[in-house]
Amino acid sequence: MNTMTSQSATNAVNSTNAANGAGAENTASGATSATPATSANSVLRVPPAAPAAAAAYFGASLAFHADVSDVASALAAGGDPGFVVLDSRSTESWDQGHVPGAVHLPTALIPSQAEQLLDKSVPVVTYCWGPGCNGATRAALALAQLGFQVKEMLGGFEYWAREGFAYETWEGSDRRAVDLLTAPEEGADCGC
Repeated sequence: MNTMTSQSATNAVNSTNAANGAGAENTASGATSATPATSANSVLRVPPAAPAAAAAYFGASLAFHADVSDVASALAAGGDPGFVVLDSRSTESWDQGHVPGAVHLPTALIPSQAEQLLDKSVPVVTYCWGPGCNGATRAALALAQLGFQVKEMLGGFEYWAREGFAYETWEGSDRRAVDLLTAPEEGADCGC
């Protein structure tokens, strides 16, 4: 989190703590810990954050993440989407399938090659295999440390393929049927 966003989130958490009363403390990470309250269920055992704290947290989350559907929509709109997509996986993974138009730059090569391949004035959206892989997070960190604006594409290549978007392999273009647990069958907007 950048300093301003982190401070805003911490202030909002502190406001939540005050609003929620005794038992809630601000931890070193800015998270709220609470003594178990008398509650009917485990969802509300720790009370929800105050609206200001929730707005700060979720606003910060959107500053760092983009989902597969939003990236695909921006790329499909034609013209310059205003960002570049970066695949941070190995060459073997890239050959198996990647987002059309993505730049291939494995995480380990970012420190030595990013400044030659990317423009620091253009935001970068990183991805790796999927939710079980933190390669896109590590790539985003490496890019941010070099001074790039960066977001991570949630879901990675796995959800790109599962949502039925076309991808490229070493053999050419391909597309899977939509996994109905991830997107509407007819490619309609999910409404999110």
